[in-house]
Amino acid sequence: MAENKNDLLVSGAEDAMENMKNEIANEFGVQPGADTTARENGSVGGEMVKRMIKIAESDMSQSKK
Repeated sequence: MAENKNDLLVSGAEDAMENMKNEIANEFGVQPGADTTARENGSVGGEMVKRMIKIAESDMSQSKK
């Protein structure tokens, strides 16, 4: 079976992503889902990406030391 490009490769990552989404949505006062505007849902997703990039940059800078 072909691997879906959206499959998470790290066990536990799905829960971590869901927790991050809920944390950010709570911070933004957004209830993510079908009844929420695309802009509100997108703001949560965009913030998730920003935070994941910061985490990756931090991990990369730590590995250089």
